[in-house]
Amino acid sequence: MRSPGSQFVRIVTLLAGIVACSSREQAASQRVSVTPLASPAGPKSAEPFLSTIDKKTLILSWLERDVDSTSVTLRVATLDSAGEWGEPADVVRAKDLFVNWADFPSVVPLASGKLLAHWLQRNATGRYSYDVRMSESADGGRTWSPSTTAHTPGIPAEHGFVTLLPRADSTADILFLNGSPAPTDAPGKRGPPMRVAMSRWTAAGAVAGPEEILDMRACDCCQTAAAVTSRGPVILYRDRTENETRDIYVRRFVGGAWTDTKPLHADGWIIDACPVNGPAISASGEQVAAVWFTGARDTAKVQLVFSRDAGATFGQPVRIDAGMPSGRVDVELLDGGDALVTWIERMGKDSAEVRARIVRPDGTTEPALTVSPLSGGRASGFPRMVRRRDGIVLAWTVPGATSQVRLAALKIAPR
Repeated sequence: MRSPGSQFVRIVTLLAGIVACSSREQAASQRVSVTPLASPAGPKSAEPFLSTIDKKTLILSWLERDVDSTSVTLRVATLDSAGEWGEPADVVRAKDLFVNWADFPSVVPLASGKLLAHWLQRNATGRYSYDVRMSESADGGRTWSPSTTAHTPGIPAEHGFVTLLPRADSTADILFLNGSPAPTDAPGKRGPPMRVAMSRWTAAGAVAGPEEILDMRACDCCQTAAAVTSRGPVILYRDRTENETRDIYVRRFVGGAWTDTKPLHADGWIIDACPVNGPAISASGEQVAAVWFTGARDTAKVQLVFSRDAGATFGQPVRIDAGMPSGRVDVELLDGGDALVTWIERMGKDSAEVRARIVRPDGTTEPALTVSPLSGGRASGFPRMVRRRDGIVLAWTVPGATSQVRLAALKIAPR
């Protein structure tokens, strides 16, 4: 296995300088402090994803290109409670992985103690023909089971934008966008609308039966999101109506069935293209926080709503951004009901910043924090975060000739 080596010191030193500079500019009332974390990801790394085991052991996955750029490896490493990274392990290495700045792989823990991974892999010669492939590890990521598809195999179509939702019975829901033709689609029709689909990963390590279609028409390339409340799962995705309204929609699993689809908020964003900007959601008990990007009425916004009844109803949206957001949002609920939101704010030309802000349950916002400057282009990807202990860990990509996944710990002071 390749070792992170001495680059840890170099990365931490650089990030410490960034954090020190930005921290001097924060308001005195800022409750969020940022500490750089060493990253186990090597050069030419990107598309990070974070999860935790019981909010203690951190799991980081990422894609890393070989030196010759012909092969790509999905890698995973864990950070233990003592703050030590384990040796990075390879989940899969191949020349035919489908790599997309907005459609990133993930690795999550199952209740059984196993790890479950997903990635995208080409299945035909078409430019956008690829599968969602799944594999699990019973030894902490050192070895992985033979992969299988999360959907009906052998169909040359797009499948992606996956959310893995582990359940208490050691299974996991697999939420994704499915471009497979429906029986009613006309033969030879170019690309049916993407559909919202759900599969189930069983405790036996397999996909159970064919996927269930939850929505017959969704936005083509926005991430899905899901969380488990005390009443059951809640999912979010960007819908697509016949007149090209592309607002965020919500569904809940209640009484053994999915509720009807309804808007999270009626933005009324009509756009004849995919904005490549999915929602994010976090849940604790019956409390839910959901955040999303919209460009309705020619005004770019990052907005957040709270629910106190497990997603059955939501309050009025709170605007989070500073006026020039790119979106690419994430959210985590904190102790006491506050929510921490992250997003990318444009600063002009190709420059941008990863920002974070606490929003209180009553809708009031606290001062925004600049976590790091970065490029505003696609190569900077989607920053991801996760709760760990009493704080947050954030991962993002600094693009360039030797792009790099970087990490920081965000500690939240009590009110």
